[in-house]
Amino acid sequence: MLSQPEPLSPRNSRVKHLRDIARSRASRESEGAVLVEGATLIAEALAAGWDVLEEFVGPGGEQVTAGVCTPLTAAALERVATTTEPQPNLALIARRQSELTSDVRSVMVLDGLGDPGNVGTLIRSAEAAGLDAVICTPGTADVLSPKTIRSSAGAVFHVPVVEMSLDDVAEVGFLLVATSSHRGTPYRSFDWSQKIAVVMGNEAHGVDEDSKISEWVQIPQRGRSESLNVAMAGTLIAFALAESVAGGGETLAR
Repeated sequence: MLSQPEPLSPRNSRVKHLRDIARSRASRESEGAVLVEGATLIAEALAAGWDVLEEFVGPGGEQVTAGVCTPLTAAALERVATTTEPQPNLALIARRQSELTSDVRSVMVLDGLGDPGNVGTLIRSAEAAGLDAVICTPGTADVLSPKTIRSSAGAVFHVPVVEMSLDDVAEVGFLLVATSSHRGTPYRSFDWSQKIAVVMGNEAHGVDEDSKISEWVQIPQRGRSESLNVAMAGTLIAFALAESVAGGGETLAR
C-alpha cells in the first residue's frame, strides 16, 4: 500500500507559491496558472475543459480531480485561501487564452471596471444570457482572480473572455453601445439586431465621453435613484440583447 505524502505546512515554499498566485495578477500571468477554490468551482472548470495542473486538499476534503493531489495542513490551507472560511479543495489550473471568432455577434465590454465582484457578476450575466463573449479593456480587474471567479459562479470558465481596447473592438466591426443614466434610446426600444458590443463603464466614472461610442441607451427609472449599479444595469442590457437576438432582432417595446 502506497504511503500518503506529508501535508504541506505553511512554511513550505510551495504554499508561498500558491499564495502568490492567489493574490497577485502578475504571478498568475507569469506562471500561466490560476488558483480555484472550492469543489464546485473546480468542477465547473473541469466541465468547461480547463486543464487542472494539481489539486490540493485540506483536512476534511476529498479529492475531486483525477490528477495529482497534494494534502495541506489546516494552517497551510488558511494561508493560501482568500476567504475567511476556506473550503478544503484548491486547484491550480492552467490559464487559457481566448480569441474572438468571426461568427461572434453579441458581446459585453467591461471598460475599466475596478471591482472584481462586479466583473464576475457581469460575466455570469453575459454567460447566462447567452452572449458570445466578454471583452475586457486594459485596466479592468483581473477576470481570473479568486474573487472574480467566485462572483461569476464559474461562468468565467464557460464564456470566452478577451482583452481588447475599445478602438480595437470598433475596428473589428462592432457597434459600440453604452449605457447612460440621462440620455439615449430607452433600452427596450433600441434596435439590437446589429453586431453589438454593449459597453459597461467604470463604477465611478462610467464610459469615457471621448471614446468611440456609436449609440447610447438608457434604462428609464421611476424612483429616486440616479442610476443602477453597473452589474444590475449590465444584466438588464445583456438579457435585452439576448431576447432581441432570439426574436430575430425585433425591439422589446410593447
